[in-house]
Amino acid sequence: QVRLVESGGGLAQPGDSLRLSCQGSGFTFNHYAMSWYRPGPGKEREYVASISNTGGDTYYSGSAKGRFTISRDNDKNTLYLQMNNLKPEDTALYICYVDGLKYWGQGTQVTVSS
Repeated sequence: QVRLVESGGGLAQPGDSLRLSCQGSGFTFNHYAMSWYRPGPGKEREYVASISNTGGDTYYSGSAKGRFTISRDNDKNTLYLQMNNLKPEDTALYICYVDGLKYWGQGTQVTVSS
């Protein structure tokens, strides 16, 4: 059974950093590209970043580029999102996604407020 468990969210101040994790199980982790999403203004899921199955290729949305870094540790079956220079508009539920399996995690809440 596929399972994704996100962690690392919390309350941060503008300019702070957070590192999100997504632990995967029930599938061959290193076979799949993975992504991070968050709800957009209309509450549809907004793309944040993605990474190839090997970790060799990464992609970012315009709002994430330069501030966020997606990475993965295939030995630990874990996906990461390093979030730097956080802004209030980054406040959202961050959800990891297994490309190909079309499977979503439950998310971890990030709140950025002074």
